[in-house]
Amino acid sequence: MQKIINGKAYVLGDNIDTDQIIPAEHLVYSLSDPQESKKYGQFALSGVPRERAGLPDGGVPFITDGNYESEYSIIIGGSNFGCGSSREHAPFALQKAGVKVVVAESYARIFYRNAVDGGFIVPLETTEILKTALKTGDAIEINLNTLKLTNQSDGQTYTLVHPGDVLPIIEAGGLFQYARKAGMIEG
Repeated sequence: MQKIINGKAYVLGDNIDTDQIIPAEHLVYSLSDPQESKKYGQFALSGVPRERAGLPDGGVPFITDGNYESEYSIIIGGSNFGCGSSREHAPFALQKAGVKVVVAESYARIFYRNAVDGGFIVPLETTEILKTALKTGDAIEINLNTLKLTNQSDGQTYTLVHPGDVLPIIEAGGLFQYARKAGMIEG
């Protein structure tokens, strides 16, 4: 896993639920078939109401028509990111869309666990309200060694909360891969 992650920010608000991350009507695609699983990226964040997407005027789509990946690899969220149902498809959809990191004020527990257990994305927390400090399109650098987020667009730096012991799980590709690598399970 890269220890320094650079990308464009996509800024969302509070209470982004799993049905907004990947609407239920798109759960028909295979997670294991490479061609079908790309559809999860294509429809990632398609359930977010336009007035909450990207900018106050709602004018910024996360995925442009016909694409499977977004130009935004870093999501900035508010509180309770990933609330709603317990679908593991939500962090998977973000990963398929090219998201590397989600930085939020807080997470719904099941979304956080699914993100880590599947090794899909790095879920980081902040005690600062970044959803108003940053804007969609800002160039962001996240340093996992120093736990700093730098807005390269204006030079401002923000401190991230230490993620505990989850980075090795994500680096391994998920909980089962981590357990195999650590000799906890055979296989």
